[in-house]
Amino acid sequence: MDHSHDAPASLKRDAMLPYGQQWLDDADIEAVVNVLRGDFITQGPSILAFEQKVADYAGTTYAVAFTNGTAALHGACFAANIGPGDEVITTPLTFIASSNCVLYQGGTPVFVDVDPHTYNIDPDHIEQHINEKTRAIIGVDFTGQPIQADRIKQLADTHNLVFIEDAAHSLGAEYKGIKIGKWAHMTMFSFHPVKHVTSGEGGIIVTDDEHYYRKLLHFRNHGMTRDPAELQRNDGPWYYEMQSLGYNYRMTDLQAALGASQMDKLDSFIERRRAIVEQYNHELAGLEGVVLPYQAPEAHSSWHLYVIRWEPEYFSVSRRELFEQFRAMNIGVNVHYIPVYLQPYYQEKGYRQGLCPVAEHYYDTCITLPLFPKMTDEDVKDVCNIVRSVYEQNRINR
Repeated sequence: MDHSHDAPASLKRDAMLPYGQQWLDDADIEAVVNVLRGDFITQGPSILAFEQKVADYAGTTYAVAFTNGTAALHGACFAANIGPGDEVITTPLTFIASSNCVLYQGGTPVFVDVDPHTYNIDPDHIEQHINEKTRAIIGVDFTGQPIQADRIKQLADTHNLVFIEDAAHSLGAEYKGIKIGKWAHMTMFSFHPVKHVTSGEGGIIVTDDEHYYRKLLHFRNHGMTRDPAELQRNDGPWYYEMQSLGYNYRMTDLQAALGASQMDKLDSFIERRRAIVEQYNHELAGLEGVVLPYQAPEAHSSWHLYVIRWEPEYFSVSRRELFEQFRAMNIGVNVHYIPVYLQPYYQEKGYRQGLCPVAEHYYDTCITLPLFPKMTDEDVKDVCNIVRSVYEQNRINR
């Protein structure tokens, strides 16, 4: 049944409102142009400046920039010595990169179900999956809401595991009053255009551990070093050594300059995201059968995504039809995420439906609404009006 034209035509937006979008200004453009006019467009001083800015913001000693968040996660798994026969515990509710990085190193992802309220990995389920093969835990701050980092850190410490936090969604968030970046052994931030700030493509690992820092520097540059203190021999000033099998995962100075300029606006961007969320929460409260995002009291989300769930017993149409009605009204809703192990590649590796029932139920019912700082108050009103219209058109009178 096609309901795509049922909502009042007057509510339809003239143009599609995406679920996320970058916000660049003249200062950002000038920062990139200055690099283009300078001596280095890659492997230059802008990289170090960007890394320092992110490390200072997160409160960590070190930061290592990569071409993208996926490469940064790969680097973290390399630094953690993940290899064949090793298991890494993670969540299925994430982008595929969070577990693919384990596969890149020959390890095996072990998917643990999520908390039904926060949609983050459930610490109550982690310990029962820890065994002699377990080497690390990768927690993901889904939608910007931090994981229960203290409990996961305690599990990692107790079992001598590496704790990696995939904070692609949570730059600027806090858990128990402490900025994300300080809790885990290594924390990854993403700078994709839909994230809080952007470098075009880009990712970074922050850490307080010098050993991990050194390994990450080597890994992103072919496993090479020119540091005289690290060389096994030294043939002269030109000399370098490849000491491990690394990759070319270097960020350019163009990306770094954009990222550093964007970091100056991060706090104001997050403030705007939180204001939009308050408006959503106020306007969409009380719709029976629609579940708004829950915020754990000890967590302070930086709100990368605003996800609502449509409980199927309250509606006469499927989630797909609801999704298509929003798109027909030019609201660029999305779905985050398909549980990773349901992907064909993972199915071929033996993972099966039913592995994480809470995550699967969530997936069947979720729709992501637009949320980004460049949205106007009118944009937010449009979304709220269309949500209410779609709700009224499709709810079952009970």
